Amino acid sequence: MKSFFKISRLQQVGIISLLLLIIVLQLLYYKLDFSKPIRDINTPEIVKLQQEVDSLKVLKFEDSKPKIYPFNPNFITDYKAYQLGISTAAFDRLQAFRAQDKWINSPKQFQQVTKISDSLYNAIKVYFKFPDWVLKRNKNTKVKKLKNHTIRDLNTATSEQLQEVSGVGEKLAARILKYRKKLGGFIQDNQLYEVWYLDKDVANRVLEQFKVVSKPTIIKLNINNCSEDELKKVPYLYWKSAKAILTYRNEHAGISKLEELKNIPDFPVAKYDRLVLYLTLK
Repeated sequence: MKSFFKISRLQQVGIISLLLLIIVLQLLYYKLDFSKPIRDINTPEIVKLQQEVDSLKVLKFEDSKPKIYPFNPNFITDYKAYQLGISTAAFDRLQAFRAQDKWINSPKQFQQVTKISDSLYNAIKVYFKFPDWVLKRNKNTKVKKLKNHTIRDLNTATSEQLQEVSGVGEKLAARILKYRKKLGGFIQDNQLYEVWYLDKDVANRVLEQFKVVSKPTIIKLNINNCSEDELKKVPYLYWKSAKAILTYRNEHAGISKLEELKNIPDFPVAKYDRLVLYLTLK
């Protein structure tokens, strides 16, 4: 204590001020509840402001994405392939093709060489840019092919033949053949439009080169004496509809005309014209 009085008055004031500050801070620490938020951050104003900030962030991110400009697919670099989503294996196939001093002259040829998926092909083909002389030659070749074109049978077409149509890749050709098998063969050209994930424009291009030439032999099912299992196998008809038809048949002691099917609950009326191709009353 004596030493305290030996220091200068200014120093004494400083020590006392420091002690008072410590005491005040301790009182604040024990009296104030710091667990409560100082301000509610979920008010409509703050939420709206945060949404605007998030929108600006999204716009900035979109602007930062690399833009794709038209390019000649013969000169794709590995980095360009990475940007486009082309796999290493597909890029290697392109490089091997070019190493033989061969050139890609059409989007379809690019897909055939690289074996990229239909979805990727459709996404990037719009950016392909070929020299004018290539485009002119392709146009003349197409006109020449159309003049000498012979319609081929849609029911005997192979996967390779279907892939000659622009927009048809290996997977899409496989889906066409799978659906043809499910139907037992196409009866009408417009059944092609029912193939899952087949774009209408692509289907139109297929039908420019392929038609139903040889119709399959369809053994029609007698709707008045068939079993439920047999009825379920009819194209366009599902189990719920099949059960509804049998229930109606039993309640009315048979079906006198096919038009009665339209009155049955759960019957796919929109597909009636297709279904009657596979059904009979005799």
